[in-house]
Order: sequence, then structure tokens, then C-alpha cells
Amino acid sequence: MLSALVPATATTVVTHPYWHGGGGPGFGWWVVFPILWFLLFASIVFLVARGARRRWQSGAAYGPPWARGNQTAIGVLGERYARGEIDEAEYRARLEVLTRQP
Repeated sequence: MLSALVPATATTVVTHPYWHGGGGPGFGWWVVFPILWFLLFASIVFLVARGARRRWQSGAAYGPPWARGNQTAIGVLGERYARGEIDEAEYRARLEVLTRQP
């Protein structure tokens, strides 16, 4: 009866592996599993974000404005001016024609 109440001694820990109740492993495995869960969660977030970005860049009608394309007449005129295809005077003249009220 007394032996059941006595804690494990060094001899018990050495002679019985940890899976038989004789102490734990030397490395803290409790640290590894939260890291693995974090990596799994981060991978899922990364893959979902990458898929959404690819959908936006495919030319679909939804997504952020910079990925939708600027296909209005004023937008095309602005892009041509930004690329240097037309000068400021021509840009302003064409913009006036486009924005004129009938």
C-alpha cells in the first residue's frame, strides 16, 4: 500500500520508458504542435489570397479597380497621356470634347 503512494524514483524513470508512465520525452513536443497548426492556418490563408488575386487579374468584372481595367474613353485618354503618346494640349482638348454636356 505504501509503494502505491511513493512517487516515481530515478530508477523507475530510467527503467520504464515515458510511454509507460516513467517521465516525459526530453524535447518539449508541446511547442511543435502549435507551430504546425500556425503553419497550416497560414498556408490556407496564403492559398485563398493567391486564388483571389489570380481571379482579380484574370480580367473579370469584379475585383479591385486597378485589376478591372480602365476601358472608358476618359480612362483610355488618361492612359495615353500618362504614357506620353499625346501632349497636354491635345489631352485637354480631347477631354473637353468628352466631358462637354450636349
